[in-house]
Amino acid sequence: MEYHKYSLAKKGKGICPECGRKTFVLYIDNSTGDPLHTAVGKCDRADNCGHHYTPKQYLTDNNISFDRIMPVTGIKPNAKPQPGTSYIDTDILKKSLQGYDSNRLIHYLCGVMGVEAAKEAIQRYFIGTSKHWEGATVFWQIDGLGRVHAGKIMQYDKQTGKRVKEPINKITWVHTVLKLPGFHLSQCFFGEHLLKGNNKPVAIVESEKTAIIASVYLPDMIWLACGGCGNLSGRLYEALRGRDVALFPDAGRGNEWSEKARALGSVCNVSVSSLIEQQATETERKAGFDLADYLVRFPPSDFIKQKQPKTTERLKTTQIKEKPGQEKQHPAYVSDTGILYIPTPPDGRVTYTVYPSVEAYNKRSELPTFIPIQSVDISEMEQVFINLNTLTI
Repeated sequence: MEYHKYSLAKKGKGICPECGRKTFVLYIDNSTGDPLHTAVGKCDRADNCGHHYTPKQYLTDNNISFDRIMPVTGIKPNAKPQPGTSYIDTDILKKSLQGYDSNRLIHYLCGVMGVEAAKEAIQRYFIGTSKHWEGATVFWQIDGLGRVHAGKIMQYDKQTGKRVKEPINKITWVHTVLKLPGFHLSQCFFGEHLLKGNNKPVAIVESEKTAIIASVYLPDMIWLACGGCGNLSGRLYEALRGRDVALFPDAGRGNEWSEKARALGSVCNVSVSSLIEQQATETERKAGFDLADYLVRFPPSDFIKQKQPKTTERLKTTQIKEKPGQEKQHPAYVSDTGILYIPTPPDGRVTYTVYPSVEAYNKRSELPTFIPIQSVDISEMEQVFINLNTLTI
């Protein structure tokens, strides 16, 4: 008896649901040439992404037997997910909240931010541990009503904090591992449960690990992860309605996220940070550096050691100003010793660009350095303005 078999399409690529690039090759039914499903395929960026959702995984997730797939009779197996949304029992989540001594990502986070901050992050995001792979991490997706939409399982290198992609890309789902019958995956934001009763501005990144790290370094925002630019779509937007939202794309991904922002603008006040794009070298851009890659270069104490309300108030004036009949200007600050601190565009909320003097800036006689905003108090400094047409003070 001849059975349906699937292979990767030889032509055409779609948007990868993990990395958001147009590098996703679909699996097709060899007997008909039709895609099995738009989510079933493989990213051809093997080194930088490696997302791979196989036909076997899909058939298992949707309770379709892959041991005895329908014979070729012109009838296709039902490739559409079952209607509605499935949820995971909270008891399953609770059982994962242990084993942190072996959790590789937790080891890395403890080294970067300290044990206490790591513990707080674990509690904040309900970070779990899985035995599916040695020391693997579970990122639970919980909505504002406390419903568990999904659990993404990933394995990390405990020294570098990087995902393990060789010899295989170690990423899967709790419902797949547990073989939950009839489960229909409908994702929400990682960290979405933090929105309830919290009016802080929202920041969205791709990686769950990055959201966790940023929440420690920059606690004035609620940090969410979408798991990939392709996931930032209409079905997730409603959770952000009426919010102030900032998107932080990885290096080289600004244009894709700007397109998402245009659609997202219908439900919330959204901006796209170009901070990473401005800071990234060509090598970092090719490697897809994200916000966490820069934050971990500094000790968290530089960011969280003290509250500086005066500084925060002054930073509200760091947006580019243009009044009728005046030049475009950007504020900067000069210390008693003459050091120039420029809030790094576009929003000046993460770093200062630092020159040893105004003269050094005007003449570009020395290369600047970059420091986190919390490492210096500008509240008593002299405010000056940069002419954005001449780039001088």
